[in-house]
Amino acid sequence: MRVTNLRVVFIAAWLGLAIYFSAVVAPSAFGVLRSFNLVNAGEIAGTIVSRALSAVNKSGLLFSLLVLVSAPAVKKYYGRWSFIFQNVLLTAVAILTAAGEWLIAARMRGLRLAMNGQIDQVPLTDPNRIAFAALHVYSVAALSIAMIAALILILLMIISCERAVTTATE
Repeated sequence: MRVTNLRVVFIAAWLGLAIYFSAVVAPSAFGVLRSFNLVNAGEIAGTIVSRALSAVNKSGLLFSLLVLVSAPAVKKYYGRWSFIFQNVLLTAVAILTAAGEWLIAARMRGLRLAMNGQIDQVPLTDPNRIAFAALHVYSVAALSIAMIAALILILLMIISCERAVTTATE
């Protein structure tokens, strides 16, 4: 398998993981646990989702860095601007997933601890609960933007590389 194909596979694998997490894992954890009417269903689901999100964020950082490191080996297959834009998108994925894990999620974990694992019983007007909700919005936004960047990156890598191969064979 060529390095260019492997790069697409890495980013596509991460994007698939991120989509599965967003569309299946997170909603299912909250939906199933809340269906049992547990007092702390949100806390339990949040713990499950936090661990899964950690894997999504760490793998996003790892895969984007691996693909960035491999960039010099495939530079000849892409036009200048395509290559630059790909690296910008890869950098965005790396920064967003790292920030999602070590800035946003870390603060959310701290707030959950401050609420003594009882987030479901904390009033919606509590400053910690308000801060947690705001950070959740940032977490969703960071992952969403990283996923959009990854999708654009995959399309750009495929289209740009196919053009280069087609041009070279003509």
